[in-house]
Amino acid sequence: MGLDARDTIAPYEAPEKDLYDVGEIPPLGYVPKKMHAWAIRKERHGEPNTAMLEEVVDVPELGSHDVLVLVMAAGVNYNGIWAALGKPVSPFDGHKQPFHIAGSDASGIVWAVGASVTRWKVGDEVVIHCNQDDGDDEECNGGDPLYSPTQRIWGYETPDGSFAQFTRVQAQQLMPRPRHLTWEESACYTLTLATAYRMLFGHPPHELKPGYNVLVWGASGGLGSFAIQLVTAAGANAIGVISDESKRDFVMGLGAKGVINRRDFDCWGQLPTVNTPEYNEWLKESRKFGKAIWDITGKGVNVDIVFEHPGESTFPVSTLVVKRGGMVVICAGTTGFNLTFDVRYMWMHQKRLQGSHFAHLKQASAANRLMLEKRLDPCLSETFGWDELPTAHMKMLRNEHKPGNMAVLIQSPKTGLRTMEEVLAARG
Repeated sequence: MGLDARDTIAPYEAPEKDLYDVGEIPPLGYVPKKMHAWAIRKERHGEPNTAMLEEVVDVPELGSHDVLVLVMAAGVNYNGIWAALGKPVSPFDGHKQPFHIAGSDASGIVWAVGASVTRWKVGDEVVIHCNQDDGDDEECNGGDPLYSPTQRIWGYETPDGSFAQFTRVQAQQLMPRPRHLTWEESACYTLTLATAYRMLFGHPPHELKPGYNVLVWGASGGLGSFAIQLVTAAGANAIGVISDESKRDFVMGLGAKGVINRRDFDCWGQLPTVNTPEYNEWLKESRKFGKAIWDITGKGVNVDIVFEHPGESTFPVSTLVVKRGGMVVICAGTTGFNLTFDVRYMWMHQKRLQGSHFAHLKQASAANRLMLEKRLDPCLSETFGWDELPTAHMKMLRNEHKPGNMAVLIQSPKTGLRTMEEVLAARG
């Protein structure tokens, strides 16, 4: 449940205006007509530094089950890049609106609530998970909301994400903010953490169990860093894959049992035609990679789960090295979408290939509880100012970002702040 505003925010004075500067705080609960936002328009699809431009737009209107959140900080995720590029699909093909505000992670303060909202009040400090649905079909009522035909990702499949002073969300998207974290730390983790949680715990009977061995691709990134921590917290063994030796200590510090540098092997990309000389070379090199896994897990001990998200470049190897009856679970295709594999290993060894897409509220809340209880590190690596938002996405696009997760300050004026009072004081 949300906390009453009187318990969280001390009274302060502020003028009522139609538009506020970025970082300027309106009176508690006062909703202006306009707001600053980083907007994408279909005619300028391209790299983030040209697709994302600052604009003044209308503050979204609320439906009866909606909540308006004053955004303190927002997280940077790859779907912001996809939205800018318009690939693999343009978000405009879905929501049909004239502009798109990306951003699927945020920390902030409840600023207004719809008429039917009872769980949250103006002044509550929250983080936001990015799953939306209409809530009135069988999957949303007794099934899995991620299977609902109305399921959509806020800030990617909706036009009103977190890269603005205010954002509109469904009330069921809100979760309590860990108050031991800064606004930017709170903003950076929910999408990647909840996605990793569902991948590892959401697909029975292949849920993560103590003693399991899990291969984690991109172990130093946002998804991978949480996968390593969740595997370790569950009493299982994480084998992290990196592409740069400088990231080894970071991944081991998260609790990995071992780390493999994929640069030491040459078996990446689409699978060569089976039983050709090229395939035989690929198989030989892939088995060398499998031997590197055995050096960590023990001879002949293959991994129970492969935590996949690169896609095209790694999927053939993933399906080979997972054990008989094991699972390859995948949530993205950051290196490409044309996945290939040797199907003989799948059917004869009865392996499971499982798609996974974000998480529903119960899974996101379970993951968030671990953060509330200080059992996980948000792994915030770098924080950017409002004006640097496209730059942050360009760094991610070029794979130049640091290990962990990134955040952008929106209404919070500087890093290190944890309360509204600190934000107001910092603005002078």
